[in-house]
Amino acid sequence: MIRKIFIPFFLLFLVTSTLVGCKESASKSDKDLVLNEDKELFFKLSLAQWSLHRAIGSDKLDPLDFAEKAKSMGFEGIEYVSGLYNKKIESMGMQTLLDSLKAKSEAHDIENVLIMIDGEGNLAASDEEERNQAVENHKKWVNAAEFLGCHSIRVNLFGSDNADDWIANATIGLKQLAEYGQSKGINVIVENHGGFSSNADLLTRVIKNIDMDNCGTLPDFGNFCVKRDSGGNWGGNCVEEYDKYKGTEEMMPFAKGVSAKSYNFDDEGNETTLDYPRLMKIVKDAGYTGYVGVEFEGSNVSEEKGIELTRDLLIKIGKELSK
Repeated sequence: MIRKIFIPFFLLFLVTSTLVGCKESASKSDKDLVLNEDKELFFKLSLAQWSLHRAIGSDKLDPLDFAEKAKSMGFEGIEYVSGLYNKKIESMGMQTLLDSLKAKSEAHDIENVLIMIDGEGNLAASDEEERNQAVENHKKWVNAAEFLGCHSIRVNLFGSDNADDWIANATIGLKQLAEYGQSKGINVIVENHGGFSSNADLLTRVIKNIDMDNCGTLPDFGNFCVKRDSGGNWGGNCVEEYDKYKGTEEMMPFAKGVSAKSYNFDDEGNETTLDYPRLMKIVKDAGYTGYVGVEFEGSNVSEEKGIELTRDLLIKIGKELSK
């Protein structure tokens, strides 16, 4: 009688254990699929913090939790945005903030890739004093990047209204900062981010003028507007745009990072405003094997959904290009 009871119980236990084990294995496999998908790619995946700027700005996400959030979404690296930490710097102080960010990145086993710097002055200003002050303002971020183990800081290159003056002044200001970056082992890279910096021909002239190994570019797939009806670098409608595919191709020989900007997607997961396969082929053909940062800037879906769609599209295209 005991044996009759024991055998069915044992079988029930065996079946239940097997089902649970299979469920756990499937769950683990699904997670590993996301986290390790990019192992077959020619590039690594990072998450640009700007993709989450609305969540951070509305206090739905603490910027100190960026590393944990990115890791949970399957990324190997993270790209910080300086302006999203202004409040933290005021309340914690710079060094305490950096200590926290470094500890969190180590705890979640994610690489600190770069810091995007905004609001620290015009490195291409015509006025020498203003330009020099901008260089000084950026130095603390070079130090921060060195402390965190980032390879680069991304800077803007604004300040002059005339193209020739801009090239001359940008060459001076950027070189001064790059020389400081060189002393710290940090790259100083320029994103096409509005104005003359979005004219890839002009920007690459500056990079060639400087001719330093640690001075390069951060091609952004979507930031090639050189003139807006608002008269500023951002806001308003774009009235003059540099060819984004030509621009990406021109910037790639100097690239130390790539910003995969995205806006809208169709039902099949394709980006509808940019030819992603064409752009990623340009990246691959340049021999680039570093980080490609997901930077979702759309509004039709949530930030998290947009990040996931961009990530999955990059993985899909990357696998096809790696065959």
